[in-house]
Amino acid sequence: MQLSLKKTRMNKLISFKFWLRKLINHFWILRKAIIPFKMIYHFIFRYLVSDKFYYQEKFSETMGYYFDFKNPKTLNEKIQLLKLYDRSNLHTQCADKINVRKYVSEIIGDKVLVPVLLSTKNVNDINQNTLPNDPFIIKATHDSGSTLIINDKNTHDFSLIRSQIRHWLKRNYYNYSKEWQYKNIQPAIIVEKLLLTSNNKIPSDIKAHCINGKVEFFQVDCNRGTDEHYRDFYLKNWEKAPFTWNENKTKEEKLKSSDLYYKKPEFLDDLIIFSEKLSAKFAYVRVDWYDCGDEFYFGELTFHHDSGYVPILPKEWDLLFGEKLILKYLQ
Repeated sequence: MQLSLKKTRMNKLISFKFWLRKLINHFWILRKAIIPFKMIYHFIFRYLVSDKFYYQEKFSETMGYYFDFKNPKTLNEKIQLLKLYDRSNLHTQCADKINVRKYVSEIIGDKVLVPVLLSTKNVNDINQNTLPNDPFIIKATHDSGSTLIINDKNTHDFSLIRSQIRHWLKRNYYNYSKEWQYKNIQPAIIVEKLLLTSNNKIPSDIKAHCINGKVEFFQVDCNRGTDEHYRDFYLKNWEKAPFTWNENKTKEEKLKSSDLYYKKPEFLDDLIIFSEKLSAKFAYVRVDWYDCGDEFYFGELTFHHDSGYVPILPKEWDLLFGEKLILKYLQ
């Protein structure tokens, strides 16, 4: 009875939050008026509250309900526990875009690693003289999403690029996501050869979602960085999956699924073997690969897909994968 009453109160609080957010978004004067309060709120949320409180509040805000940390059911709910309890030096190493290469090389060799053109902690090393004429990509090693594609270095102002990179180097992604593995990574920059397909396009991403060291399903992202970006899911046997993990109902723009069928890669068996070897030491991890047609390259290891704040729909699949994920914290 007491638990049911608590759940009812929580649901009412969530409904009130959604109503208030909708009201504020409807009136521009309210959006302007709350800016100082939002700044204070975000400061408190990022730096002063506990990680557990942050995860619960962020989860309720995006998913529309509170969950029980002592009895998580879905994969998204269990990802919150992984963020809170599953922390090791290996997680930090594998979230670092430079140091993860050593882990990959030790487990499956370096043939799948994208060639590195430059790695540095000195922003002044990023200039026209140190970088090749061929296309390349600049990445922050300690961050998520901080990348810059350069097709022709002669068409770019490197003083502006260095200014942007300085901003990257000051940022600790842990303060934004509360994902612990980013907290202690030393900020640095890595420059890699830009992978292109035979028709000079950015390769699609094939991401293997691994639970307890086994590939459960694949995620395919095509046309990234364009308005035609879509994301589809495939089962381990490469049948199109009857679920999506794309849509967050609090976002106005939703990543699209497609009606297209992505051709089964010829190297799928090798990709599964490599993914399972790389995931063997982790309860859950997404192993990302670049599909270049006749060959594939390692992208990164992602420990918390969308930080566990996007529902798998229909929810029965979120529950199914959650049941498969065995957490020692609950035993």
